[in-house]
Amino acid sequence: MKQSTYILLIVLMLLGCQTQQKLKDVEAPWSKMEVILSEINSPTFPNKTFTITDFGAKADGKTDALDAIKKAIKKCHSEGGGKVVIPAGEYKVNGGIHLESNVNLHISEGANLKFSTVPSHYLPVVFTRWEGVELMNYSPLIYAFEKENIAITGKGIIDGQASNENWWVWSGKEIYGWQEGMPRQQDDASRTKLYKMNELGTPVSERIFGKNTYLRPNFIQPYNCKNVLIEGVTIKNSPMWVVHPVLCKNVTVQDIKVISHGPNSDGCNPESCNNVLIKNCYFDTGDDCIALKSGRNQDGRRIARPVENIVIQNCIMKDGHGGVVIGSEVSGGARNIFAENCQMDSPNLDRAIRIKTNKIRGGIIENLFFRKIMVGEVKEAVVKVNMHYAIYSNPDQEYYIPEVKNIYIEDVKSSKSKYGILVEGYDEKNTVDNLQLKNCQFTGVQNGNSIQYVSNLKFEEVYINDKVVKQ
Repeated sequence: MKQSTYILLIVLMLLGCQTQQKLKDVEAPWSKMEVILSEINSPTFPNKTFTITDFGAKADGKTDALDAIKKAIKKCHSEGGGKVVIPAGEYKVNGGIHLESNVNLHISEGANLKFSTVPSHYLPVVFTRWEGVELMNYSPLIYAFEKENIAITGKGIIDGQASNENWWVWSGKEIYGWQEGMPRQQDDASRTKLYKMNELGTPVSERIFGKNTYLRPNFIQPYNCKNVLIEGVTIKNSPMWVVHPVLCKNVTVQDIKVISHGPNSDGCNPESCNNVLIKNCYFDTGDDCIALKSGRNQDGRRIARPVENIVIQNCIMKDGHGGVVIGSEVSGGARNIFAENCQMDSPNLDRAIRIKTNKIRGGIIENLFFRKIMVGEVKEAVVKVNMHYAIYSNPDQEYYIPEVKNIYIEDVKSSKSKYGILVEGYDEKNTVDNLQLKNCQFTGVQNGNSIQYVSNLKFEEVYINDKVVKQ
């Protein structure tokens, strides 16, 4: 056999293997979910406990417990790790709690951490993200930077105490207490300035915000951490995004309850994270219940870390702008997203499954799988894909039209909505590509479907108001 012929056979064999793998991925995508789950393992900790009352904390709801919590965390970390225990009772916390590696912050049943709403308590500034943009800003209420093996567990309550009297006013919306003359994040000194810095590529070390800039902190933010567990706790009244892991690997969020109806109170926002499990959680929020993100515009492209290998199981969504959402800050891309066995139902839930992006975000959104989703009532659509989502920044920036492809939806049932499927691709050349629905029943639909700029659209046993939807 000639060498050239031999090489050709090898090439054909390799191409054949690649084709078979692609077919396998399409035919059995949920097997990939099982592989992802096998790679997600909760952190473990030494059997040592450090109780904050032994370090001076008082459960009187008046005495600041932050110093005692800091001392307990430091001691726990220095001795190789373990559990820092918040016993039953009410504790005042005047500032951000910063976790160390190998520390499990355990909020016992009957314990209630009430965080200060005084902005200066969250200074000095820390390295963080605000709506997908890196900056130096107020510390999140619970924060960890470049740590490994960390957890927040227990059946207690973590209360940010945000309301129309403090943090939420900064949103600049009258519904949240803002009045003429009050500060707000939209001012040139804050949100607009940050977005401009992102557009210009200003070094993060020069993006210093915090005092008098009115960019609200997130609640829980592990940043560039590995092996993270958030389990069991009830989280209430966040200044802004609630659970926001950034650039993290191996994250488990399970059995938590999030109740926060403020502006931008997204329940769980994994951003540029890899291997994440969100399971058995309850979300009742003022914004998206779960929103998967990967950075805004230039920062998302510069860092280039997609949100990927995400599994969402057995969650309940009540109020919010969307149930399971991808975007809008998704410039780094999103791929391999799996959601199953979830319940979504509220007259104040706008959509069940939502993808939102625009011509400046860029990025590739692909391989999204949804099944066994029970939807009661939603305001707008059961499934919404929008490639013309609001820009909220300089519209004259260079265009980076995103790609949205490979969306598979099966066994989704709904009872009441304005639309069943509401899809708007960008244009005739930049379509939503390969959208497939199977065995779905949407009843109580006012306006049927609205579908624009979609290629490779496939319906199999899909019903709108008991009438089969044809291709």
